[in-house]
Amino acid sequence: MFYDYADSGSYTESTYRANSEDFQKIKLRQRVAVNMENRTTRTTMAGQDVAMPVAIAPTGLTGMQHADGEILGARAARAFGVPFTLSTMSICSIEDVAEHAGPGFWFQVYVMRDRDFVERLIDRARAAGVSALQVTLDLQILGQRHKDIRNGLSTPPRPTLANLLDLATKPRWCLGMLGTKRRSFGNIVGHAKGVGDLSSLSSWTAEQFDPRLNWRDIEWIKKRWGGKLILKGIMDADDARLAVETGADAIVVSNHGGRQLDGAPSSIHALPAIVDAVGRDIEVWMDGGIRGGQDVLKAWALGARGTLIGRSFLYGLGAFGEAGVTRALQIIHKELDITMAFCGHTDIHRVDRSILLPGTFPG
Repeated sequence: MFYDYADSGSYTESTYRANSEDFQKIKLRQRVAVNMENRTTRTTMAGQDVAMPVAIAPTGLTGMQHADGEILGARAARAFGVPFTLSTMSICSIEDVAEHAGPGFWFQVYVMRDRDFVERLIDRARAAGVSALQVTLDLQILGQRHKDIRNGLSTPPRPTLANLLDLATKPRWCLGMLGTKRRSFGNIVGHAKGVGDLSSLSSWTAEQFDPRLNWRDIEWIKKRWGGKLILKGIMDADDARLAVETGADAIVVSNHGGRQLDGAPSSIHALPAIVDAVGRDIEVWMDGGIRGGQDVLKAWALGARGTLIGRSFLYGLGAFGEAGVTRALQIIHKELDITMAFCGHTDIHRVDRSILLPGTFPG
């Protein structure tokens, strides 16, 4: 069930598939007889020095893909030199991860009906040394994810016959979970009013995602937080302009990995229009469909000054823990570096739309 949780979208999964398929339609211009020495992919994201324009995205239930998954992901990100974003719906708590994260430790917050809980969550993030707050805008209501419904997704898994049979074939995962105390939502249980265990958590989460979320809430969060603010879930140029007005430091063009509105365009398809609308006023990033370094380079060429990876890091984490996350980052970086060179550049800051074959990209 946890693999399906990561490797799926909502409804027919058309947007989920389009996120990666639309990247493949974009073709690159190969250049030759160019000095390819002394290449660099280093840049900044929200003022943070990064080894490449990639950050690990906030993903819920990461600690169920692998025991202590958020801690392992943060360690790998710190060593590699890219930011790590912790989700509100993580298994390991903010305080757990802070002990292992580097300076690029970001936290993603959902706007809940319980504003007192949100305020305390923001205060905890500040106390833990979080350097940027990320607000997800596109989960006011939950998209229908058929695989999760079919699997009876829960944390931890319910002791049904089907789940027990499945667990029997995953001894390494079971041993890892037996060896950790972190098996629930560490940022919520014991912190939200009336949530002391898993039975009360389920009803709380069903009621708490606030469908009334509006731009005034974002202004309130920015004032409460006072630091770098990133808004995730922008898919329309008009919304991008409104995001700029809030004073945010960056926006993420994102359809939640195809897990919310099925039938929405892919993130890479939506990116150019948003860059053209606000790219001079705010940092524009994107996520959705990035499976390798070529995707990062194509997004950069179309104006994204940062990218976020979710599934790409989860696959590595689930397979080999911290080493798997490190390997995933290495693969992405190598592909980015080599492809940039083949396109005739040694510095990512010199890459623009000219590396793309006309007629193969949106915008």
